[in-house]
Amino acid sequence: MRSPYYPARSVLFRKEASGVTYRVPALLYLPRSNAFLAFCEERLSPSDSQAHLLVMRKGTFYRNYVEWEDTRVLGTALLPGHRSMNPCPVFDEFTGTLFLFFIAVLGHTSESYQLVTGKNVTRLCCVSSTDGGDTWGPATDLTQRVIGDTIKEWATFALGPGHGIQLKSGRLLVPAYAYHIDCKQCFSQLCQTTPHSFCFHSDTHGSTWRFGEAVPGPESVECQVVSVDQEDGANVLYCNARSPLGCRVQALSLDDGAVFQGGQLVPRLEEPRNGCHGSVVGFPAPIHLSQHGRGLPRRPPRSRHWTSCTVPSNGTSTDGTLGCSKPSSTATSASASFSAPVQPASTPTENLSRSASAAHTAQGPTVIIPTNQSRSPQNFLTPTWVVYSHPTRPNSRKDLGVFLSPFPRDPDSWSGPWVIYEGPSAYSDLAYLELSPTPGAPPAVAFACLFECGTRTAYDEISFCIFTLYELIDHLPANTPLSRYGLDAERSRGPRTKQQAGTVNKKSYNHVLHEINSSGKVYRKSQRFFPVHKTCVAYETRHLMECKEQMKMKREQFVWVTEENYQTVPSGQQDLDNLFDHHPHHPQLLHNYTARG
Repeated sequence: MRSPYYPARSVLFRKEASGVTYRVPALLYLPRSNAFLAFCEERLSPSDSQAHLLVMRKGTFYRNYVEWEDTRVLGTALLPGHRSMNPCPVFDEFTGTLFLFFIAVLGHTSESYQLVTGKNVTRLCCVSSTDGGDTWGPATDLTQRVIGDTIKEWATFALGPGHGIQLKSGRLLVPAYAYHIDCKQCFSQLCQTTPHSFCFHSDTHGSTWRFGEAVPGPESVECQVVSVDQEDGANVLYCNARSPLGCRVQALSLDDGAVFQGGQLVPRLEEPRNGCHGSVVGFPAPIHLSQHGRGLPRRPPRSRHWTSCTVPSNGTSTDGTLGCSKPSSTATSASASFSAPVQPASTPTENLSRSASAAHTAQGPTVIIPTNQSRSPQNFLTPTWVVYSHPTRPNSRKDLGVFLSPFPRDPDSWSGPWVIYEGPSAYSDLAYLELSPTPGAPPAVAFACLFECGTRTAYDEISFCIFTLYELIDHLPANTPLSRYGLDAERSRGPRTKQQAGTVNKKSYNHVLHEINSSGKVYRKSQRFFPVHKTCVAYETRHLMECKEQMKMKREQFVWVTEENYQTVPSGQQDLDNLFDHHPHHPQLLHNYTARG
């Protein structure tokens, strides 16, 4: 059995000594500007009633790292006398306008008080930005204009939380849920309510908003939606919602969220007691994989692998067990670079410069899985697959995992989980992005996840990570429904026991492949170290002495190569970058060899 692999993460928000806590993450990726926007609530304590303001961090995504700006308070995203909660960003690709929806709750009034009394003190609010989140306009209270007198039928309501979406038609969708009052005076002043999910939508690029009908059937609360294309050209809106019934609830809409069909339980997606928020994001299925039974596509020769390493702006180090770096005390921004999967490190790395060149210290193998977003000559429309993130423990909020469904309409199609964080974890939000490592190369499918986590509680910090589709498929459990959709034909089958010509011994490779050199020196492009095997090239990017110690029993099989003597291995290569790009067994092709046989 392979050792578990967790994508390295950057801590964006951390609980303060004063008790100030950051909760309810929302993530949005803007492809136009290659920017991530990370939102969350700033609370005086972890309690919902102690929510205060909304804050954000903006990260610029470069070729293989993210540089994060400092935390900013969204000073306009509030109503006087109210606390701001449940951020829900949505971007209009047609106008370039970014909307941030949130609810404003009067004072410290709790949700439970509203449910018991039926006295709704929650307002629907929005701020907008036309410069990618650098500046924000004043808050607009949309409650009366959008909800009107229907607000009297709701004991309370909330948004998302997490990202909204825009459909191909231009319609903007903001997921929401409301507690409908069934009987207001049933037992003295006690109120009976039933929660159901629904969507706010706009067909006027945010000028006017309406809300659709609630999801009928089982109780459903916090939710997110995905626009799902099917091979025959049909499109449905898929809603995935939290439920107190032990598993998630899903529902479909054939009219872009105005009316939903009856909700159905999804037994494969378990919920802990009382449920927990989860996130869904859709993406166009990779070429060939979308045609069932054809197996994984052949992997292109040029590829990248991504892992995160950060320099926090608050002068504290991220979790050393994930290979992240300690910042200098004067650091004012966080940068994240992405490299190959590693086993958790035993020690944190040394100081890493916040400059772009220093952040570009670790690269490794991944597989580009190309996408196809147009019809083929046979009138084939690329279907939509869906990724879902949620704590995986059935009895507690622990071990955040990701799941994959090639056919989300089928509640039994979910495969997973791949646990990406082991320990206390709760709310999360996903974003989909395409990575183009080199000009002219097909895009690589990747996902970013912003999630609550911690060592003692799930609310110690909010972290960010990136992982690829291939990583997800490769780390899904073997006993999942992938075979029905032809996705398990070429998954990595763990360590090999015998070295074959043209293949890589993955066990030996794992001894070598680490994340950042922590021996007091950062090795950059001109100072890379890597071992050369008789049949392969892999490179070391973490702890040279540690690697040598781990490999002392097999040292005779490796030659340690530096920039001074790399020209002789292989013969004729005069440029270190060319060596990595063109050597027939360079580490970017590792998965090509380990995934077969």
